[in-house]
Amino acid sequence: MANENNQNTPKKPRFSSWWIYGVVIALIIGFQFFGGSSFSSTEKTTTSELQEFLRNGDISKIVIITNTRQAKVYLTEEALNKDVHKGVAKKPLFPSSGLVPQYVLDYGDLQIFQNEITEIKKENNLDTIVEFDTESNVLGELLLSLLPFALIIGIWIYLMRRMSGGAGGGAGGQIFNIGKSKAKLFDEKTDTRTSFKDVAGLEGAKEEVQEIVEFLKNPDKYTSLGGKIPKGALLVGPPGTGKTLLAKAVAGEAKVPFFSLSGSDFVEMFVGVGASRVRDLFKQAKDKSPAIIFIDEIDAIGRARGKNNFTGSNDERENTLNQLLTEMDGFGTNTNVIVLAATNRADVLDKALMRAGRFDRQIYVDLPDLNERKEIFEVHLRPIKTAETLDLDFLAKQTPGFSGADIANVCNEAALIAARKEKKAVTKQDFLDAVDRIVGGLEKKNKIITPEEKKTIAFHEAGHATVSWMLEHAAPLVKVTIVPRGQSLGAAWYLPEERLIVRPEQMLDEMCATMGGRAAEKVIFNKISTGALSDLEKVTKQARAMVTIYGLNDELGNITYYDSSGQNEYGFTKPYSEETAQKIDQEISKMIEEQYQRAIKLLDANKDKLTELAERLLDKEVIFKDDLEKIFGRRPFEKEEAELEPEPAK
Repeated sequence: MANENNQNTPKKPRFSSWWIYGVVIALIIGFQFFGGSSFSSTEKTTTSELQEFLRNGDISKIVIITNTRQAKVYLTEEALNKDVHKGVAKKPLFPSSGLVPQYVLDYGDLQIFQNEITEIKKENNLDTIVEFDTESNVLGELLLSLLPFALIIGIWIYLMRRMSGGAGGGAGGQIFNIGKSKAKLFDEKTDTRTSFKDVAGLEGAKEEVQEIVEFLKNPDKYTSLGGKIPKGALLVGPPGTGKTLLAKAVAGEAKVPFFSLSGSDFVEMFVGVGASRVRDLFKQAKDKSPAIIFIDEIDAIGRARGKNNFTGSNDERENTLNQLLTEMDGFGTNTNVIVLAATNRADVLDKALMRAGRFDRQIYVDLPDLNERKEIFEVHLRPIKTAETLDLDFLAKQTPGFSGADIANVCNEAALIAARKEKKAVTKQDFLDAVDRIVGGLEKKNKIITPEEKKTIAFHEAGHATVSWMLEHAAPLVKVTIVPRGQSLGAAWYLPEERLIVRPEQMLDEMCATMGGRAAEKVIFNKISTGALSDLEKVTKQARAMVTIYGLNDELGNITYYDSSGQNEYGFTKPYSEETAQKIDQEISKMIEEQYQRAIKLLDANKDKLTELAERLLDKEVIFKDDLEKIFGRRPFEKEEAELEPEPAK
């Protein structure tokens, strides 16, 4: 019956704004056609030609339009047949429009123009009629006054249609669709291929979101013990760690409606639209409950209120956030609607949004460790055609600090490099080249470098390699190159140890190795250059962190000025006095200078080996760890490989 009623119900005529555009065009054409005093068949003439026509007796009437400084010229019947007037209008375009002037001209001073015509009439005894008139086009003036309104209405309807996202439908429906939610719905009928198998690593985060999916599938398992459904879960972590991928996996695994949208989808130029979209989103979710709502980049609307509202005006973003807060804590516990959200900036979110009862769980999605990077490589290597069985442990060790997105980029870049070299499969070297390409940038072998500059670069990079080789806690070297990459003229690759905590001696050794480049320039050339800019920036940040954040300086003691909340409670002022600021600057300068002098002493003691390493670097352009072992021997604090192997089980 329902279907029959729907079929019998007459459909409303579809509204189209094309008629608006047609009316506007018609108005413009009508104005152009009727608003002017002349037609295309009326020709322009000059005052001298008019005087000649008048002397020849060709003119029957002249109408002088005083308000437009124009004159209309009407010829006699005999003159219309002359060759000199061939092509001018002879009949009116419309019978009801009256006679058509054959010529029209613009005159200057009215009195002079009138006197000239009067003299010629007297001299030639002419009976030419001279009339005076004012031109008033009521229709043209009306159209001209209505034209701006018609254009504004047409443009307004066009914008409403664009913002509503539809091509047809009723006019009212199109306009009021602005307040509708833009969330994309995924359900069991939607082809969502991402599952938890596609999410490598992130075991803790996967366990949390899997439990949410399980709760929606089997709520009695939890509610029978008195538990309540969590209102929301917030995924927090650095960019590229897989927050959105986790949400996609939830959409693929959960057999419930999944509404996905971005925080910026709530933002609109009209007042009240964001709050309206929030209400509509939660209404749809409640109607289809149990359901999941996923808001990506929630910091677009969830920033702390009252921070940047200097004008005191009504903030549309704050209204949207207020409505979101109300909806999240407004529905009952039996509605089975869960809100998932992702952000890189949890520190800027409003405290009311973070409280229990709204986002009950905060799931931190951190950068993957060694084992997790190996699992991520396994996922992204599935579609890659490799030449041999790759050592995934080796690849995972070569990518410290890489996020899941970075690893996906490495795999894709390796495939592109292999294709560029016209290989049939991707090799281990292609992956290493891809890592170098992402970390250091593109090689610039054609960059023009003078021999003197190249020698300076070689000793600079050899200084880094030498100092890091001599220090126990410095990161072990992988390779050194003087081939320009990106913005750098040379680079040294290290394999840093992944530490959870860092001690002062480890940070100082790293700072000393970083200053090794400038120290080598000082030892060899007794000059320094601008090539150590990135090194100085790095060590300055490290020293400042040791003094002001980690409390690793004896002079200032166990104190930190780090604000983990990110709320900047001190505003534009520093959280310490000017005297303390001077101490901080002195300690940072002292710490960096001590490591610089320490690097100089190390290089002075190994000047011959430094020179040999730089010469080899000038010859080969790229050297590896094996080259350093041939020159320096094994690092004195490294244990033999046999000592590192565990004892066999008895």
